[in-house]
Amino acid sequence: MNVKSRHHLRADAIDEIVEAVSQTLGVAIDADTFEKVEFEDSDWEVVLVDGEPAVLYLDGEAQSDSERSGEGAEPEPFLTVKGANEYPPETNVVTVDAGAISFVSDGADVMRPGIVEADDSIEAGDLVAIAEETHGKVLAIGRARVDGDEMLGDEGKVVDSLHHVGDELYEFSV
Repeated sequence: MNVKSRHHLRADAIDEIVEAVSQTLGVAIDADTFEKVEFEDSDWEVVLVDGEPAVLYLDGEAQSDSERSGEGAEPEPFLTVKGANEYPPETNVVTVDAGAISFVSDGADVMRPGIVEADDSIEAGDLVAIAEETHGKVLAIGRARVDGDEMLGDEGKVVDSLHHVGDELYEFSV
């Protein structure tokens, strides 16, 4: 991933990111610098927090017919895998068992049998952090297909993977 541009964010943009991440994940980001990075060869919208790719903007879930017809919802700031491991989320977390780790780390969507716990406040369409149960490390970021209280079970895909350990964004460094 080649950097096309990199610039410091204004205070109001920083406040929006900090507030959104706090509301969604229960995390307080305390940092000195926030820089938005645009890439030549990727559509990722990334914010470097103290030089690390800690926040990315993900397209919001389509909420209406007009949005489904091409006017996508406003992109939402959310922690990257590295960001979520630096600032461990308190909410919107889906925890998977040891058997799911290799699949989730390779970018697979999350299936019900691999889930051991899911935050009950998660609603279908929410962005979630996918963590492993032993150490609580975040392996991926995804979008919930169902509410958190419907995630445990025997079959079915419940979280679509959007960003994971080992993908090009995870491997990116400044």
